[in-house]
Amino acid sequence: MKKGLFGVLFAGLFCISPLFAQYKSTIKNETILFNNRDQLLPLKNLDRLRIAVVVPNAAKYSVFTEQLARYADTKVFDFSKFDENIKYYNTIIVAGKEDDLDADCLAQLKQAVLNNKKVILCHFFENEKSKKGLTERMSSDLIELLAPFSETGQRHVAMSVFGGVPITAGDVKTTQTRLQYGSASSAHLNLGKLTKKIDAIAQEAIDKQATPGAVVMIVKDGQVLLEKSYGFHTYSKDIPTKTNDIFDLASVSKIAGTTPVIMRLTERNVINLDSTMGHYLWQAKYTNKKDIKLRSVMLHEAGFTPFIPFYKYLKAGDVVSVPDANHQVKMADNSYILNNYYRDFMWPEMLKSPVKPTGNYVYSDISMYVMKEVAEHQTAEPLQDYVQENFYRPLGMKRAGYLPRIRFAKDEIVPTEQDTSFRKTLLEGYVHDQGAAMAGGIAGHAGLFATANDLAIYGQLLLNRGEYGGERYFKTETVDLFTSRQSTSSRRGLGFDRWDPNPKNEYPSKFANSSVFGHTGYTGTCIWIDPQNQLIYIFLSNRVHPQVSTKLLDLDIRSRIQDAIYESINESQR
Repeated sequence: MKKGLFGVLFAGLFCISPLFAQYKSTIKNETILFNNRDQLLPLKNLDRLRIAVVVPNAAKYSVFTEQLARYADTKVFDFSKFDENIKYYNTIIVAGKEDDLDADCLAQLKQAVLNNKKVILCHFFENEKSKKGLTERMSSDLIELLAPFSETGQRHVAMSVFGGVPITAGDVKTTQTRLQYGSASSAHLNLGKLTKKIDAIAQEAIDKQATPGAVVMIVKDGQVLLEKSYGFHTYSKDIPTKTNDIFDLASVSKIAGTTPVIMRLTERNVINLDSTMGHYLWQAKYTNKKDIKLRSVMLHEAGFTPFIPFYKYLKAGDVVSVPDANHQVKMADNSYILNNYYRDFMWPEMLKSPVKPTGNYVYSDISMYVMKEVAEHQTAEPLQDYVQENFYRPLGMKRAGYLPRIRFAKDEIVPTEQDTSFRKTLLEGYVHDQGAAMAGGIAGHAGLFATANDLAIYGQLLLNRGEYGGERYFKTETVDLFTSRQSTSSRRGLGFDRWDPNPKNEYPSKFANSSVFGHTGYTGTCIWIDPQNQLIYIFLSNRVHPQVSTKLLDLDIRSRIQDAIYESINESQR
């Protein structure tokens, strides 16, 4: 008899102990909430919200508006033409001191409620004498938050709206549901000492030209402890690296792009990991891959060849520098490949490529090409659209996605290689991986771009075992199944890489533990998630600029930063 969907998990052989997320807010939030009608706060369903923020003075409320923007897309307006400006928005956040919130403003707020808009009034007071809610005095049912007018007060109110901090003052309380930003400490870590260590390692990487720049992010217990950028986009030092810069994630795409789709389809019985490629893919039915199970594909145990250098098979005329009717697939600036090249050449080549017996671990990008095909055949939707609709937009992963040049300015995307042999240009917002580029920039194994904050949100979703922002995206058993060790021949989970039990390898860190899962990327990226310590570590770089180099690996930059984090945690527990 075949094991059920989660049979391997509950067999107990490779299971990790269930570890639920533990938000441990250390912030004293003085915000008071009145009338949380319909339990609107913290806000949920971010993909359904069109948020207008109305403030009397953009400069004076910049801390407030910038903090709100960490969680969702917002549009800021001033009080002039208030009613007309908010017409096309369904969620209105109004902030001001009592002098700003005059009778006309309050009347317009009530009108917005009548117009079926969700209205949140953020009322700031200057001193204790004015510390009284407007809704109390007016017998109004407006949702109102009351807080002191200060940078800290603005930040806390903004985080309270989205669940970044719990509201514990007053009679109406909420819980933390999302990442917490701002000044935070966790488990008594010496953050100053840790930051100095990380600064030194990052600077060493830049000085020795292992990478021109990087972003490091650390989250513990739901609090962002460090989010810092280093260096520049390139060695010309024209554009400093910023924390909200977008990076080519390379193989991190496997776990943050394709794998969550497979998780969703598996738990909904749309696909069965113990069914075969031939069962789901017509073109595989009469090939040497027809009997290969999807579980083996996800574990890199399908016997696929590790890599096919498709770009070496290109013929004269396949790639042109100026698009025409037959060359519409853009691989980079001034580089266009023949239409349907992936469909007509690459995918058939993968299907007829040789296979070895299944069961042995051989890392192969073909695995995620296959899983993307399975997902798209079963959902009838392109992978890039499915992940946006089902995960990135509702989670608030604002910048994550494929083909970033369509949505963002070039200088917001960190460039990768100065490609001198294939595309013959600097790759700016176009995927570094050649195969993914030839497939139109969207592949199962590469093509995803994101910020550190985007990845932190995804990491916290997994730490929470499927829940984030007050919404459930996966069953807990689904997360446990995919992220725990599922192989007898390797350390791998399903799609996810994991802690290596061989102490000689010290992977991903010499202090890591058996709960750790995540992935690295060829461009110099990684995310590692540690349920035991409720920890997320993210490192993003463009170590392949201007040319591919092994210096980041040789200097062991990513692991040494992770070692420093664990050393700080261990010191705090002594």
